[in-house]
Amino acid sequence: MSFKESMESMQDFDINSLEFENVGIWPAPVKAVCWALCFVIVVAIGYFYVVSDLEDKLVREQNKEQKLKETFRKRAFEAANLESYRAQMVEIEENFGALLGQLPRDAEIPGLLEDITRVGNNNGLEFEKIDLQKEVPVEFYVRQPINISVTGSYHDFGTFVSGVSNLPRIVKLQNFVIEPLNDSGALTMNVLAETYRYKD
Repeated sequence: MSFKESMESMQDFDINSLEFENVGIWPAPVKAVCWALCFVIVVAIGYFYVVSDLEDKLVREQNKEQKLKETFRKRAFEAANLESYRAQMVEIEENFGALLGQLPRDAEIPGLLEDITRVGNNNGLEFEKIDLQKEVPVEFYVRQPINISVTGSYHDFGTFVSGVSNLPRIVKLQNFVIEPLNDSGALTMNVLAETYRYKD
């Protein structure tokens, strides 16, 4: 059947006369349109039920790939600097150990008091009192306040403070109060010393 004959048959065609049981005798253009519609429907169904799921999966995998790449970059950087980190860790541990070594233990407090007394006596000071106060726990260490009262000259106080700062143990001096003792020019200094010990 030629194209002209097909078009002529379409002019005489009534869509209401179509019967599904007689699909074989339908005009060729109608068959072509039906096949095209079926193809479009199958493709649409395939896209929404198969291709769209695959696209979602692709997006998820691409996001996962980006995360893995970022993780890989971080791990590669850490691996490249691993030796440097290890050296820093060793240095930090050594410094921390040295600092802990400067914190006296309970048994060393009397020795520390003797050192403070010795420094004061060597600088011409007379001790009125050295009183241990109640310990104050703070995080991983314990503060041990010590009230000190000494008499001497202003210059002697300076050398005493300098000598205490040079002790092998950490001692912090604060709350200085200096007052004249009498008309002779002697002075009294009250100071709060604080030392620290590591909390087990």
